Amino acid sequence: MTGVDPSHLNDQQLMKELENIHRTRHDTLLYGSNDALRTHNERMAQLEGEYLRRNPDRLVAASRTREGARERDCADSATPTTPGT
Repeated sequence: MTGVDPSHLNDQQLMKELENIHRTRHDTLLYGSNDALRTHNERMAQLEGEYLRRNPDRLVAASRTREGARERDCADSATPTTPGT
């Protein structure tokens, strides 16, 4: 395992690690070696898994569910657009 075991991080440290790994994700995907990407994937899964374990009742925005996305898509396609605006 790379880094500190996520279960040993306090909540603030865990959030900082999650913010950092999400911030570096795009560059790792585009420019990292296969080993770097594999390591990044494993670490991200560990950190996210720990976050979910600690926050099983986290707030889930309706727009971030499949049903909410479908409603948003239907509303977008039903809204007429005015050319040039």
